[in-house]
Amino acid sequence: MPDWPSDIYTEPSDIDVNTLANLGPLAPMAGIWQGERGLDVKPKAEGPKKQAYVERIELQPIDPQTNGPQLLYGLRYHTHVTKPGQVKTYHDQVGYWLWEPATGTVIHTLTIPRGQTAMAAGTAAADAMSFELVATQGLETWGICSAPFLQYAFRTVEFRIKVTMNADGTWGYEEDTVLMIKGQSEPFHHTDRNQLAKVAEPTPNPLARGA
Repeated sequence: MPDWPSDIYTEPSDIDVNTLANLGPLAPMAGIWQGERGLDVKPKAEGPKKQAYVERIELQPIDPQTNGPQLLYGLRYHTHVTKPGQVKTYHDQVGYWLWEPATGTVIHTLTIPRGQTAMAAGTAAADAMSFELVATQGLETWGICSAPFLQYAFRTVEFRIKVTMNADGTWGYEEDTVLMIKGQSEPFHHTDRNQLAKVAEPTPNPLARGA
């Protein structure tokens, strides 16, 4: 358990309103991004299936967030994925990327419209060019929650994401969603990876714009 302060109510007095200047390792991710060469390996009745995908991610800064003395800076995101040449949504996801400067903690929340949400976390230096976050089912913190059918048929026991910033300004991720599928004794590793290039700059958070 972290060394929490005895005063759990008083907020910091020296909050910088400019989120873009306080995102630590998340700073290179701010903006709007396009990825043209995503690869998804997903479970099918006949076995693993590879699927190419195209992805657009918008990551916009939010105002600083406090939980009493705790201070978080972050990006609100929306991910929209299609198959190449198609309009129909292949995957949709929303959530936040959060950075806690005091502890070096990176948090990734995700929610998908199939009845699942997760919160993954890890630690990193403020200038880190790569970091890895993990969520595990059954934990009270950094956990995974699924609707009844997914829990019955495709139970997610672990979610892991590794993010890498590249020297050319792009960034990429590798995800591993570990599933226990009904009728199978061994876990299935549902993996996704992509490289993303910036197509637009971020919009400063509301407090920063006002200042």
